[in-house]
Amino acid sequence: MSNNKKANTEKYDSLLLKNQLCFPLYAVSKEIIRRYKPFLDKLDLTYTQYITMMAMWEYREMNVKELGEKLYLDSGTLTPVLKKLEAKGYVTRSRSRKDERNLIVSITDEGLALREQALDVPAGIAKCICLGTDEAQALYSTLYKILNMI
Repeated sequence: MSNNKKANTEKYDSLLLKNQLCFPLYAVSKEIIRRYKPFLDKLDLTYTQYITMMAMWEYREMNVKELGEKLYLDSGTLTPVLKKLEAKGYVTRSRSRKDERNLIVSITDEGLALREQALDVPAGIAKCICLGTDEAQALYSTLYKILNMI
């Protein structure tokens, strides 16, 4: 390869898939979410519905804006998820009495009961991802460091 061609190739090295942080993050995320599917099918939930329910199990009630911030979801994505969860009887949506511009999401008794059925999901996923405790904690810390920067 001539020096001119090699220099020209090096110019584009930053565009190679192997040099992208975003690509392995995307691929791993997609594959992990795919591994959730058999567990979530038993609960009749999508992954986005599942993470929404996890937030609701933790906080019980919050406005849609806060929920979206916690889940890193915009209202265009979150609204249909909440409508489906409401249709399943897991959450209710109502206007705030203090400020009608705020839509409040509350977990129902059925939604709380679903938490019992979901207890096996984290352990099932952990078996699919063979990381040691230290590796998992380091990855978790790094990912949240990135999330908190953007």
